Amino acid sequence: MNIYDIFKQLNIEFKETEHEPIFTIEQAQNIKNINGTGCKNLFLTNRKKNYYLVLLEETKRANIKDIAKLVNESHLSFASEIELNNILKLKPGSVTPLGIINDKDNIVTLIIDNELKGKKILVHPNTNTKTIVLSYDDLIKFIESTDFFKAPASTRFHGNYEGGLLEHSLKVYEVFNEKVKNSGI
Repeated sequence: MNIYDIFKQLNIEFKETEHEPIFTIEQAQNIKNINGTGCKNLFLTNRKKNYYLVLLEETKRANIKDIAKLVNESHLSFASEIELNNILKLKPGSVTPLGIINDKDNIVTLIIDNELKGKKILVHPNTNTKTIVLSYDDLIKFIESTDFFKAPASTRFHGNYEGGLLEHSLKVYEVFNEKVKNSGI
């Protein structure tokens, strides 16, 4: 099933615009005719091949060392282009939380900035030649509808952070305001 089929099945409203391929936040800020909060998406891994998909507001500085601390990892780095393609079926420049639909082995942990709550957000629909705007709540609804949430609970846990589990899932974590302010994430 593709993302548009899921959107239709869940009655998720979205607006889409096509554009030239986008690879940077700076390029994304030049998209016309679409309003919402831009998002920065990072696909990270550790040496043990645990994977994290991080979704932040585009204006935030992504401090990978602080993200590693948040998820109790000693070190994180960007996953390779091959890992990105094999796991999420995405290419560089098209990283998006909607790519979680392709994580058939449920090995990715999704980390979402809680300052996105209540906002219309801009994400790629698994290609960097389009951008869609949808509500934060509809993004969560989409994620909850995928196999990402059908994994056994033991594969969805990754620590218990002080107030840090998003109420929607055991596998999705929020980057809490206090931790964001203190760490610069």
